Amino acid sequence: MITIRYLIWDVDGTLFDTYPAFEQAMAEALAALGARPEPGEIAPLLRDSLSDAARQLALRHRLDPQALQAGFGQRYRHLLLRNQPPFPGAVELCAGIVDCGGANYIVTHRGRASLDRLLAAFGMADLFADAICADEGYPRKPDPAAFLALIERHGLSPAQGLAVGDRPIDIQAGQAAGLRACLFGPDSAPDLRPDYHVRSMADLHALLFPDAQVVS
Repeated sequence: MITIRYLIWDVDGTLFDTYPAFEQAMAEALAALGARPEPGEIAPLLRDSLSDAARQLALRHRLDPQALQAGFGQRYRHLLLRNQPPFPGAVELCAGIVDCGGANYIVTHRGRASLDRLLAAFGMADLFADAICADEGYPRKPDPAAFLALIERHGLSPAQGLAVGDRPIDIQAGQAAGLRACLFGPDSAPDLRPDYHVRSMADLHALLFPDAQVVS
């Protein structure tokens, strides 16, 4: 195992495959306000943040951004959690970190109640030692404040940690906090310099546990 004692995870698009649900809820919210987005218009915008996506879509379709965000939230809350599963191998990898004496943490732009529901739905709550959510009021990524708060709260060494996320802002925030950072997923960015880049949980498992059987 590389010298990593703990991971700080992003949630949406990293631990959980939630973007299809986000896209569905946003499309329904736009339709309810009379907008007709082009095929493929919504998904790329969600890679930044939901609030930024709502603002851009509202501007494009001449809608009230607050009304669109409210409509999105209402529709998203009614979508089934079972259709927003953890990525294959995520549960096993998080459990493996704990089993070897390490720890998992979360920094997310989700609210606490929303995160708790998602973790509980898949029996994952006990796999995470702590989480910082939007409710706590820290600046949003790429600001490293939430990462630094977790490090201080638990007396962690940045040199022993790994930030894992699917977006540039996750990598930027983790590295600014002194952590190594791993980009998760197929996408990259020309100016982004993650310490590691994996395309699946199996790849991340092989990075962390090179001598162990790869999860699938």
